[in-house]
Amino acid sequence: MNMIIAIGLYSTLTLLAILHIILYGSRPTKSLSWLLIVLIFPFIGIILYIIFGINRRRFKFFKLKQTVRRRLYDENFRNRLIKEQKIEFENKKSAKLSTLLRNSSNFVTQPANRVKVLQNGKKTFDIIFEELQKAEKFIHLQYYIFEEGELFDRLYFLLKEKLENNVEVRILYDAIGSYSLRKKAIKKFRDIGASVYPIMPLHFGSFLFTLNYRNHRKIIIVDGKVGFTGGVNISDKYINPKSELGIWDDTHLYLNGPAVDSLHRVFIKDYYFASNQELLLTNDYLPEIEKHGDVKVQIVAGGPDADHPSIMQQYITMINLAEEYIYISNPYFIPNNAMLEALRIAALSGVTIKLLVPKKSDSWLAKYSMLSFFEELLFLGIEIYQQKDDFLHSKVIVMDGEIASVGSGNFDHRSFEHNFETNALIYDSPIAESICKDFITDCGESVLLDYETYKQRGIKRKLSEGIARFFSPLL
Repeated sequence: MNMIIAIGLYSTLTLLAILHIILYGSRPTKSLSWLLIVLIFPFIGIILYIIFGINRRRFKFFKLKQTVRRRLYDENFRNRLIKEQKIEFENKKSAKLSTLLRNSSNFVTQPANRVKVLQNGKKTFDIIFEELQKAEKFIHLQYYIFEEGELFDRLYFLLKEKLENNVEVRILYDAIGSYSLRKKAIKKFRDIGASVYPIMPLHFGSFLFTLNYRNHRKIIIVDGKVGFTGGVNISDKYINPKSELGIWDDTHLYLNGPAVDSLHRVFIKDYYFASNQELLLTNDYLPEIEKHGDVKVQIVAGGPDADHPSIMQQYITMINLAEEYIYISNPYFIPNNAMLEALRIAALSGVTIKLLVPKKSDSWLAKYSMLSFFEELLFLGIEIYQQKDDFLHSKVIVMDGEIASVGSGNFDHRSFEHNFETNALIYDSPIAESICKDFITDCGESVLLDYETYKQRGIKRKLSEGIARFFSPLL
């Protein structure tokens, strides 16, 4: 009898899952992968689909409570989220990209910023701590990964000193990304007066609906005037080799100017939903920011609460607009069909495309899923370089020496559809050319893949790639 009940339950759940995939699947290839996962892995496949596969933008029953509240927040405070600016761009490409992202991500391009590109872990944190030391009113920090260690302790003692001098401190961390962070360590910060909150903690009853939606942003705001964003987390792996991966090689940005207001509003929205108590949309936290340079910067914020996949739209549009070249540095290059088609068109149109990825990886599944795309990309004439020494973690794109993007968004399903991400678009030729120069230097120290050699890889390797690509919808 129990066996009959189990078979009946399995059959019913499997049928419902299959019907849902057919009715609400976002793309045929992704839907096919989920169909196979559900059929091959009894019960487990259904659970995986509920957690990782449901398109909550389209299916109202499965919408996150947090997502509904975030959209209500936007409706109530949209007029305070966007300050329209009349910007004159040097070319139509920049104007088109800026307009798209203003409409999809709700942040306008801000003029008159000072920008520093930070690429060395130790130097990056030296500059971060130097700016934190200057704080007079408040410090706001948000990271996907907070890990105990040398940097964690250094941050603790600095913030302790600032709190003793009546500087407010607010900290957000992702509950999954910072899974190793002990309650004792969190309590240390709370005991000195810092307001510390996890983002989307895993609670009984909401586990299935929050596990797949992580906040991958990295943001620091000092007094509402200085900001940092990019790919760097609070972890010693950026300053010391903690594993066989070596030091994590990443790119970060220092911002000073009106763009900090946009970046701060991303933090404020996340903090409001994590703390459920403080709305910081006041002049005390959003002061008028003076002009500090001549660089145009646009903040791009994407997430499952948005009406549009802004990060994906940004990347595809940059590829489509490229006339001479586009260089991409990313640790998790797992493009969807739309991204692949954009790359095909650009490559066949004569645009030079260079891709810099890590040779090592912190995920077997992500590594081999990424490798599964390389044969086709190499056939198209796209140059692929593998960084061989340390672990490349930068998320950088530079286009035609005119526009550069630095942020947290990867080239994968997770960053496009499931994670809360933040990029900074820099409309400035000198900075774009500087990033391009560093990119070329890194490529020169990396391994260039050869198409004829790559397609001769063994059957075992191809099988690993095929299996990993099959599970790419989970990535």
